[in-house]
Amino acid sequence: MARPGGFVRCECGRRPIFATLANIMGESNYSEGRGSALIFSLRRFRVAILLGFDVVALVGAYAAMSLLRYDAAASDVPWGWVFGLAGISVAFFVAVGFVLKTYAGRVAVGSVDETLAVCMAALVALLAAEVVNVFGPDIQVGRTVPIAATCVALVLALWARAAWRRLAIRLGYAPGADSAVRAVIVGAGGAGEALVRSIRSTPGAPYIPVAMVDDDPWKRHRRIEGVAVKGRTTELEGVVRREAAEKVIVAMRQIDHEFLQRVDAAATAAGATVMVLPSVAEMFGSRVDIRDVRDINMADILGRKPIETDVAEIAHIIAGKRVLVTGAGGSIGSELCRQIARWEPAELMMLDRDESALHGVQLSLSGHGLLHTDEVILADIRDAAALNRIFDERRPEVVFHAAALKHLPMLEQYPLEGFKTNVLGTLNTLEAARRVGVERFVNISTDKAADPTSILGLSKRVAERITAGYARRSDGIYLSVRFGNVLGSRGSVLTAWAAQIAAGGPLTVTDKDVTRYFMTIAEACQLVLQAGAIGSAGEALILDMGEPVRLDDVARALIKKSGKEIEIVYTGLRDGEKLDEILIANDEGDHRPHHDLISHVPVPPLVDGVVLDIPAYVSRDEARATLTGWCAVGDALHVPRPATRR
Repeated sequence: MARPGGFVRCECGRRPIFATLANIMGESNYSEGRGSALIFSLRRFRVAILLGFDVVALVGAYAAMSLLRYDAAASDVPWGWVFGLAGISVAFFVAVGFVLKTYAGRVAVGSVDETLAVCMAALVALLAAEVVNVFGPDIQVGRTVPIAATCVALVLALWARAAWRRLAIRLGYAPGADSAVRAVIVGAGGAGEALVRSIRSTPGAPYIPVAMVDDDPWKRHRRIEGVAVKGRTTELEGVVRREAAEKVIVAMRQIDHEFLQRVDAAATAAGATVMVLPSVAEMFGSRVDIRDVRDINMADILGRKPIETDVAEIAHIIAGKRVLVTGAGGSIGSELCRQIARWEPAELMMLDRDESALHGVQLSLSGHGLLHTDEVILADIRDAAALNRIFDERRPEVVFHAAALKHLPMLEQYPLEGFKTNVLGTLNTLEAARRVGVERFVNISTDKAADPTSILGLSKRVAERITAGYARRSDGIYLSVRFGNVLGSRGSVLTAWAAQIAAGGPLTVTDKDVTRYFMTIAEACQLVLQAGAIGSAGEALILDMGEPVRLDDVARALIKKSGKEIEIVYTGLRDGEKLDEILIANDEGDHRPHHDLISHVPVPPLVDGVVLDIPAYVSRDEARATLTGWCAVGDALHVPRPATRR
């Protein structure tokens, strides 16, 4: 049945023939299409067809050029010498072809590599014929005949191979799915071309590429696999309407969020939805494939320059080491575990007090959630005795401390819980790490620790200072990493808004002018790993997160994408909440000695001379006053820390 875009679905019985261009030309996988049987035949007789064509082309070119050269009757041409030279050319041309294995499939038919090989064979054949012609007996063929004949034969050989390649590609087009939708591709460069080829060669592809747009004037007449460039990105809306497209796929590896916002607005106005290819960092340099196409998300719309990590340094601190992650079931902790696993640690230990969260992270890593292996550790960082026993038995060398309570309004309501987990739990983990000689300890902090005003920010600032204190007391490298809001994490404002939109609203925003920094979970974890590699003892590392984003703008963008009429309700700032978050405190400098996107700030230590104790029941104001005091106090004489309170 014929379908839009020129695709035809071919039913070839219950057992389809899977013929590929790899079989024909030794390269890309082109699957079953309209001409499967013909492709199979071409593959079967490839050597004979190409060899026969080259022989006929050379001999025919010599005969034709001889007639033109002598401009006389055929009887006046020295045919014996002509065909003799033709035979020499054929012999050397074919010999070079077999030496370079162009007939054996070493290179793809019609490829640049094969073109160079065929040109080399033609040059050798020409030189051989000319040597015999010039230094042979008195009866010679005109010296221009071998030159002209070789050139003509070369053109014919290359044309035939190009036609072969085009025919194989056309016959190898895979049928799309019956539900395939028409798509306009943004970007006619390498990524766009690879995407079109991938769609064309994938059986049951969900898209039909019908047009492309690109701002490069050089590409305005480009046509890729029959898909033409039909305008610039500024004309996207009109192209989508003319082609009745339902999808717009941005096939560009590096794009800024302003450009993506314009594309999204144009596509939405034309009634289409936008999809994107992952960035280079996301794909780690892999080839573009139809499976890489994903829906546009808020991370794309918000946009920020992705951090580039030093792979060698990260591998150095993790590969072959025993690594423990606290809070392994959380958003940051679980992503850390997934990224750490890529670097092949000697052992990855995932600690959390939430068994369901451990089940989830093990399932994502191992493909099962049996919870029967020793990689998952059920424990509470508030329990110092349990932590000491675990560290004594497992002897971790690298620790990433992600366990924390992080919801600002909840800690404002229950400040003692914030102290127990964020302060005392961090202290327990640091002490256990010091006892067993951990080499590197990375404490995960928050931007709310800079000039803190909330219980969350104060408790995390105290945790930073405790970590800096242990950097003085321990042989290893102990440091903190500070970053802002994480897209997609549990409790993220974007997650809450998505749920509110799904429920029909209203969507709650604290204030029209409130701003926040955002980063992806993957970037946050890359920063944490990079910090373990380049950070110095006792400091905090802070990611340059770009420009802060007005939450009201983000909320309206989400509502617009939803296509619903959703009301926005402004609830006002909560206790301890700032209108604008900052990453670096007023008394902290912005020093970037190793990485353009990572600041290093010193953290005044806190451990000696301070008894970290809070009464069993405290008010929010009392807790804030106590934590504020700990944030301001300087070093003093050592005082033993109190017993751990559960």
